[in-house]
Formats: sequence, C-alpha cells, structure tokens
Amino acid sequence: MPVPLYQAKAEFFRTLGHPLRIRVLELLQDGPLPVRDLLAAVDAEASSLSQQLAVLRRAGIVTATREGATVVYALSTPDVTDLLISARRILTEVLAGQGELLAELRAEARG
Repeated sequence: MPVPLYQAKAEFFRTLGHPLRIRVLELLQDGPLPVRDLLAAVDAEASSLSQQLAVLRRAGIVTATREGATVVYALSTPDVTDLLISARRILTEVLAGQGELLAELRAEARG
C-alpha cells in the first residue's frame, strides 16, 4: 500500500528538522562544496557532519560526487533553495507578528 502524500511530506520535513542539516543546505545554496569546506564553516565534529550529510543524501536532498580523494556535496535540486527562502519569509512574518503582539502587551502593561 503506498504511503499517503501527507506522510511523505511529514517525513521530508522531519529530515530537515536538524539545525546542522539546515546549515549545510544554506551553505550549499551558493553551489557545491567539498566536505572540508563544509566542516570549516560549521561548528560540528567531522563525525557529526558526516552523519547529517548521510541523512540528507539518503533522503535525496543532496548529492555527493567524488573528485579524487575529495567528496563534494551539492543540492539535488534548486527547489531546496526555494524552500529555504520560503521558510525565511514565513519565519520573518511570524516573528514580526510576535513583535507586534509583544509591543501591544508592553503598552497595555504601562497603560
């Protein structure tokens, strides 16, 4: 029996639900990077980065190619960048709304 689409979407978002994975995807938005460059840009142990890259690779969100002794990672589709941009927009709107609510609460407390 096929997996319902909503379950597949939930699994996709669970895959994105780790800060290091999101950071890697943000770094790869500008183009493919070797593991050594990713490691230099993140605050993580090599083993942790490797584990998170494997999760992203298994999910098909990134691809890995070997160039000699170097493994280079890239986003599997530009749509990942679009998703990250959309997430940033949504977060900005949510946080702006919370800021407005906070300002109202503070004004009410003073008045």
